[in-house]
Amino acid sequence: MQTDNKFKNNKIHKAFMNHNGKAFIAFLTAGDPDADSTVKYVLEMERAGADLVEIGIPFSDPTAEGVVIQDANIRALKGGMTTDGAFEIVRRIREVSQIPLCFMTYCNPVFHYGYDRFFTRCEELGVDGIIIPDLPYEEKAEMEEPASAHGVAVISMIAPTSEARIQTTAKEAKGFIYVVSSMGVTGVRSEIKTDLKSIVESIREVTDVPCAIGFGISTPEQAKKMAEISDGSIVGSAIVKIIAAKGANAAEDLYNYVKSMKDAIKEA
Repeated sequence: MQTDNKFKNNKIHKAFMNHNGKAFIAFLTAGDPDADSTVKYVLEMERAGADLVEIGIPFSDPTAEGVVIQDANIRALKGGMTTDGAFEIVRRIREVSQIPLCFMTYCNPVFHYGYDRFFTRCEELGVDGIIIPDLPYEEKAEMEEPASAHGVAVISMIAPTSEARIQTTAKEAKGFIYVVSSMGVTGVRSEIKTDLKSIVESIREVTDVPCAIGFGISTPEQAKKMAEISDGSIVGSAIVKIIAAKGANAAEDLYNYVKSMKDAIKEA
């Protein structure tokens, strides 16, 4: 059994230690609608029960995203959000909170920032992990080496694919494993039909790194169902839709939504 010993003290691990090891992971885009709101919304979602927050660094070509998060990227970029701006958001959050935080972005912004410079900043400011949907497994080492040197977990994404591929990826996972509920891009789905239970069972044969399911989860019922077969649920598009509708006035709606999701997961 592969154990994630190097990252046992990473805050990501602690996110899965409450409520029978079931975590609720929330996503939002940095700078949508503005930096002040992003800081406020992260703290509000923590207050509502979020165990870990993924902060998306906006990018002009977010290939894994559906239209909801694509539009959030466009809004944030038009508002002037940058990679440095995302780091500043983390700095402000860290003044008042130690909630586990992961960046979610693409290879290009990290490459152009400079790997060592980027992960040095992550370490300085308390970014615990990074999720990069367009990072090929075969090229992961190039980014994982500088990330690991600075205590940042490169989160593995596992999609419905062959068992051999699943277990190869899982054996090397750090932080937590992001299990993609279905093929395609992010977005709300009315029904999730993938045999996720068998994927999670395959993962657990080779590692005890926690795994959480994302892509398409939007209702408390879905969140509970996913948490029953894994270690948690990840929600992005449904949260971003609330922010898109309410702009800088989304705090109350976000609190109520996240609380309903976390309450459901507690029952898993």
